[in-house]
Amino acid sequence: MAKKILIIGAVALGPKVACRLRRLDPNAEITLLDKDNIISYGGCGIPYYVGGDINDLEDLYSTSAHVLRDTDFFTHCKGITVRTQVEAIAIDRTAQTVTIRDLTCGSEEVLPYDKLVLATGATPIRPPVPGCDLPQVFTLANLHEAEKIKSLMTSGKIGRAAVIGGGAIGVEISEAMTDLWGIETSLIEMEDQILPTLLGKCIARIVKSHLEEKGVRVLIDEKVKEITETGTRGCRVETSNNIIEADIVILATGVRPSTGLAAEAGLALGSTGGILVDRRLRTSDKNIYAGGDCVELRNLVSGENMLMALGSLANRQGRIIATNIHGGNSHFDGTVGTFCMKVFDLGLGKAGLTYRQAKETGFDPVYAVISQADHAHFYPQSELLYISLIADRRSRKILGIEAAGKHGEAVKARVDTVAVLLRHGVTVDEICEMEAGYAPPFASAMDAVNNAGNALDNILAGLNVPIDAHDFLNRFRLGTSKVLDTRGEKEAAPFIDKYGDRWLNIPQNELRRRIEEIPRDEELYLMCDTGPRSYEAQVVLTTKGITNTLNIQGGFAMVRMTDPEFI
Repeated sequence: MAKKILIIGAVALGPKVACRLRRLDPNAEITLLDKDNIISYGGCGIPYYVGGDINDLEDLYSTSAHVLRDTDFFTHCKGITVRTQVEAIAIDRTAQTVTIRDLTCGSEEVLPYDKLVLATGATPIRPPVPGCDLPQVFTLANLHEAEKIKSLMTSGKIGRAAVIGGGAIGVEISEAMTDLWGIETSLIEMEDQILPTLLGKCIARIVKSHLEEKGVRVLIDEKVKEITETGTRGCRVETSNNIIEADIVILATGVRPSTGLAAEAGLALGSTGGILVDRRLRTSDKNIYAGGDCVELRNLVSGENMLMALGSLANRQGRIIATNIHGGNSHFDGTVGTFCMKVFDLGLGKAGLTYRQAKETGFDPVYAVISQADHAHFYPQSELLYISLIADRRSRKILGIEAAGKHGEAVKARVDTVAVLLRHGVTVDEICEMEAGYAPPFASAMDAVNNAGNALDNILAGLNVPIDAHDFLNRFRLGTSKVLDTRGEKEAAPFIDKYGDRWLNIPQNELRRRIEEIPRDEELYLMCDTGPRSYEAQVVLTTKGITNTLNIQGGFAMVRMTDPEFI
């Protein structure tokens, strides 16, 4: 007798399970259920549709051969039954049935299953702020919301926008509205940095500066107190420190796993609120599987459980679930939290833990920040790559990597390389020795990841005593500290003109013979273009008994990216 496979949710994980299973078992009775009438779409493409990079909404639910992934496609091309605009309202685990309600007429029906798959995804969070339910306030929950927002923009009804939430979606939608449509956009984040769960402060500051350079007003450490209507169309967002007038408000305050159906059925939930699954992606009921945004996953770096809402994970998990339903033994061990995105001209990537996450998990984290050309420095079109590498001080285990740069493919390549190694407990020494392909159009002879490892090794050994660019800027603005600039006279001249005797310039090739000019009774910040020369200067000074120095991580390149107006 053919197996009856019932799949609740038809966006990412659900269709992947169904299509893989059909290839494995031509006779299975596979049914996909979804509340929406649009299925199997790329939700991660919504900001790019709103922003105009993707012109047609149908592109988000088309195959690479430009065939719509609709009900007819799944029925005739895949041999899968799809029922849209129906809601699963109850699971009877003993009888192995699911009760569904037709959302168009209200009728109910009971469907039997041999195996059930929960692909219920996640729901946008609407914070408990007065006014969040006003008609001018939107989320990016689905393609219908995206179409409404884009329709308002194309009709010229939006001149000002407020985006609440500085995570990935908030940043991406801020770019989308500012870049093509020229909308005056304010991005509001309650934490003291943007992308707080994805990046550490160093790389996040680069992103903030770039957003501001492109015209986005970024407000961090701001809590939204109330949203009120003004006139017939507009609204006012009151934060802890500002009043923002807007024609539209986008809530990008995160998502929570949709687990109500699972919880009511008595399935176990994890500590983060997601459905608890084993390595075979089975729930606490052996006949029910779950994956995608609704499940809790093991972080392979920290060992703790986490939520990770990414289409890439959902697709991989969908294949595993289908294999196991067919009698296989595939495992999903967990994730290191690999992530990438584009922000205007900047590519970003991250894998593993941020400094804060590492500290909260119980590690003793230490990190290095480097600035280095993504190709050979002499190769045309090379651009600076900014990398933060984090390790545990005692074990020297690498805990995470973050990177930013204008060439997104160069950023992604470095992060992806380290991401593969993180699950195996890679150490600082192994990163220093990591083998990477070299040709001037693609990388330096000593790759940027190797050099990040070398910098971290030097910090752990006490040879490099660093300071963040941001911390340097804060201290320097107090007006008492001095900089030793090891660049050439031409590069240092504007700083000497502006800061006078607070800016000491001794080029690297002159340092050893001019040691006596170095003050020994006050703290010195060492600077070069990207960090290596100032580090070597620190080593030289230390051997001469001058130990009151701090090396600015990433050099002037990082200072400029952190604060473009420093000079």
